[in-house]
Amino acid sequence: MGTIAWNDAQNKPAEWYASAEALRIADNLLIHQRESGGWAKNIDMAKPFDEKDRATLLAQKNSNDSTIDNGATYTQLSFLARVYTAQPHDRHRESFVKGLDYLLKAQYPSGGWPQFYPSPAGYHKHITFNDNAMIGVMKLLRDVAAKKPAYVFVDEVRRASAAKAVERGIQCILKSQIVVNGRRTVWCAQHDEVTLAAAAARTFEVVSLSGGESVEIVLFLMSLKKPSPAVVDAIESAVAWFKQSELKDFEGKPVWARFYQIGTNRPIFVGRDGVVKYDVNQIDEERRKNYAWYVYEAGELLNNDYPAWLNRRTTETK
Repeated sequence: MGTIAWNDAQNKPAEWYASAEALRIADNLLIHQRESGGWAKNIDMAKPFDEKDRATLLAQKNSNDSTIDNGATYTQLSFLARVYTAQPHDRHRESFVKGLDYLLKAQYPSGGWPQFYPSPAGYHKHITFNDNAMIGVMKLLRDVAAKKPAYVFVDEVRRASAAKAVERGIQCILKSQIVVNGRRTVWCAQHDEVTLAAAAARTFEVVSLSGGESVEIVLFLMSLKKPSPAVVDAIESAVAWFKQSELKDFEGKPVWARFYQIGTNRPIFVGRDGVVKYDVNQIDEERRKNYAWYVYEAGELLNNDYPAWLNRRTTETK
């Protein structure tokens, strides 16, 4: 019987990945993995299944639902790598390699990743920062390229490919940063896969400046060693925008809107009718209550992460 949920299984100490429970979950991942190399989303990968369930899952192997949305694929790969490092079994290494190749193939020539691959349709084709999908992929590839302990087993050819993919992704991030009145700001939650212009997704996710996903993009850029002048400018510009766009919640704490209108920088809220409102109380109740219209993560960025990054920069340039 399973004793742990999938989300919890991803945050265990290194020694836990040598356990029988970790091995069981790793074998689950092999059954859930699609032929494309990726995984579907919103599935408890740690949940035990019987032979009937196994047959059903195997019959779904060719489903075209592999995605990087909601943490899918890159979290499975991270888990497999840690289990393989703790207790090597070829089947897990082979599954990891297949999944890594999936991510490398899914990258657009422009450097971004679609939400679904292969054959994405509609807004699923867009480069997806939403829910930190692309940044999650880039963190994994960055760690593979850097030969972090859990990824020592990856061959040098794929390691080099991961490094190139990260560099292309960085260039995509820099080129897609939205410029307003000659100044760089932040990013939209989605960008066009060819032009890199800000793009809409669901009807209530319109073209806008993201007060949420942009935080993780900046944090990723801050993690880069020896950042280029272009990366430094992107970080500084985004931080300036976050300072400019700070709001206050009912308790007076700093908060940011999930979406800001490009040009006016006004917080915007959109219901399922797709009509932009400037007051969250003016949209339909279902969307008002079931979507995160305000976010707090930029507070940590401004108060802790950015000062720490500046200190590191000072030390590195001495």
